[in-house]
Amino acid sequence: MNIFEALRLSHDTQRGLATRILETQGDVPERRTLYNEFKHELAAHAAAEERCFYAPLIAFDSTMAQARHGMAEHHEMDELVDDLNKMEFSSPGWIVQFRKLRDKVFHHLEDEEHAIFQLAGKVLPEGDKTSLARDYEEEFATFRLGEMPLNSAEG
Repeated sequence: MNIFEALRLSHDTQRGLATRILETQGDVPERRTLYNEFKHELAAHAAAEERCFYAPLIAFDSTMAQARHGMAEHHEMDELVDDLNKMEFSSPGWIVQFRKLRDKVFHHLEDEEHAIFQLAGKVLPEGDKTSLARDYEEEFATFRLGEMPLNSAEG
């Protein structure tokens, strides 16, 4: 598996969870469970991606700006998650705010898959694509298992 395939697996998970969350209504256990899984997936993915994908891309002139932009979008998503964490699941505004987060996430994933991956594919040596995937998967698993501080409110 290369880094692009590893990242796409998490992207697919994020899309699936976001879609399932939008199918819920009100303060139901399913919404809480899915949202907690979604925000943990986002946080673990962002942290591992920044270390194992964006950090190496910053070294190249042709991918530096895109890597920085991707990391800035992660921070924008963090702020949207923080806002959601302060809201009641039963509030009509919760789903409105969640749609903003979903739209930002989907935009970010599209940018990566349709622009950044192509640029990265040109600058990263073949061997690095595989080793970065292993590094990413290890980092992601560590973060996903809760060894990373997440946004303090659990929703």
